[in-house]
Amino acid sequence: MQGVLSGFLVIAVVIGVGYVIGRRGNLGAQGSEVLTKLAFHVASPALLFTTLARADLSVVFSSRLLVTALSTAAVAGVFAAVGVARGWGVGRTTIGALCSSYVNSGNLGIPIAVYVLGDASLVAPVLLFQLVGVTPVALTILDLSTAGGKQPLWRRLLTPLRNPIAVGSLAGVAVSAAGVGIPGPVWDPVQLIGNMAVPAVLLAFGISLRGSTLPLRGGDRGAVLLAVGLKAVGQPLVAWALAAGVFGLRGAHLLDVVVTSALPAAQNLFTYASSYGVGERLAREAILISTALSVPVLVAVAAVLG
Repeated sequence: MQGVLSGFLVIAVVIGVGYVIGRRGNLGAQGSEVLTKLAFHVASPALLFTTLARADLSVVFSSRLLVTALSTAAVAGVFAAVGVARGWGVGRTTIGALCSSYVNSGNLGIPIAVYVLGDASLVAPVLLFQLVGVTPVALTILDLSTAGGKQPLWRRLLTPLRNPIAVGSLAGVAVSAAGVGIPGPVWDPVQLIGNMAVPAVLLAFGISLRGSTLPLRGGDRGAVLLAVGLKAVGQPLVAWALAAGVFGLRGAHLLDVVVTSALPAAQNLFTYASSYGVGERLAREAILISTALSVPVLVAVAAVLG
């Protein structure tokens, strides 16, 4: 309980600071856009590189990762199917699918793993899967959908290698796999830049709330409700069914998987939506509502399975 509340309190305070900055106009009319670009092109790639460069890649080979991958694919697939049927477009559907399945495993998942599960490393399989698997694929789809058919085929095939988020993630994995040691004078400035990522994302999100209408009032209402329902309820239920029914997990192992699946949509999804200029309102509202709903969901999961 303490971990859930403390994790959410940190996020709420920083977002609140961003909202105040937006209200006061301290960063000007383009403040949110500048922070978003800083996070996407500079800080987030550095953070992902330093995170993965020293990660234990052996966590990839675990039943927990399989549960995470299958539950993510299941709920994202449901949103994608509805998006195709409703004609929401590739970009908007991709953002919605991410909001349905991409959990806040970093700035919220880590403190909750420490206080609720007792071990920060338990969130590592989810973190690695999302950074190495989901993010490069999703951003490649967004790149190709926004570029259309204007680029030659060879250039479109190299899209992942031109995306800063994907490059940072893949470079970190390569360094970890090779066991290469990075000298302090090189590592320290990269780590320092990476430390800006989470605050920049949260501040940009807070600034974007200034002047925005109340949630579920616009044309994205159906997509937001679907994304929130899949994220807050669908993904934890699918994870529980797979973990208990298919992989036979019990006790603490079952709790670990369900808790990490019940985490809300990550704030960096708004950064992706803003960077590509698609599904921004969908991302903002889905993140906001799923974050609020995840508090009672996480408390209930901890009470039932703990």
